[in-house]
Amino acid sequence: MKVTVGDGWTATVTDEPLAVAPRLTGDALHLAPYTTREERERFLLDTFGSQEWLWDAPDTLGFERAGRNLVGAEFRLPHESATAVEAARLPVAPAVRPGGLRADEERDCRLEVTSVLCRAPGDTVLTALRDLRVLDEPLEARVGIGPDVALLVQRGTVVGWSLTDPARHLAPWFTAPDPAPPAPATRRLLGACLDLVTDPLLEQVQDGAPPAVTRLLEVHRALVDQREDRHRAEALLALIGNLVEDVGGRV
Repeated sequence: MKVTVGDGWTATVTDEPLAVAPRLTGDALHLAPYTTREERERFLLDTFGSQEWLWDAPDTLGFERAGRNLVGAEFRLPHESATAVEAARLPVAPAVRPGGLRADEERDCRLEVTSVLCRAPGDTVLTALRDLRVLDEPLEARVGIGPDVALLVQRGTVVGWSLTDPARHLAPWFTAPDPAPPAPATRRLLGACLDLVTDPLLEQVQDGAPPAVTRLLEVHRALVDQREDRHRAEALLALIGNLVEDVGGRV
């Protein structure tokens, strides 16, 4: 099948998903082979597709020039969480079909960042959507472009992405995820951090509302004090780090 990514730019679904492990680092999901900042810069230079440019920061889809196959992706977390009622409307079908993408032509495009996050109970799955109107119609396909990562397709257009078991994939920048299962405390703190970095609670934190700021500092302290699963705790500290710095002068 063909899918439209953005700007009328299309790609064909292949049978070759990426084998690289996803990394949920700070406020972004990385599905790419680079392991250092220098390697990421080379990745962006050596590929085409949807990429950062000056002050523009869309989601990234990087395609190799030789075969035009997808070789990496980066997705930013939305700053708004859907309500539980809205998230419950997310279609459960179709099932994820593993597959890659091959660009139909070599040119750049623009994949808009998603605007709303649907969170499954216990944050076992995070689904980022273009907007809530996606929930009004069935999905056409879920293309599993990498382990636990899928693109959502509706009417032939990519309208979002999903990550299964996000706690497992937490990792600091340029660090491979810990192969051990996440600690129960990590799973709970992931949910607390996602509450803090998405509206409606995010707006309260930014406005300096005392209960919200207290909650932020309590979560920050819990992560600092967490002795087990430090690898993932550091990733969660990065997720809320900017908020902690912003409120630091008010407390």
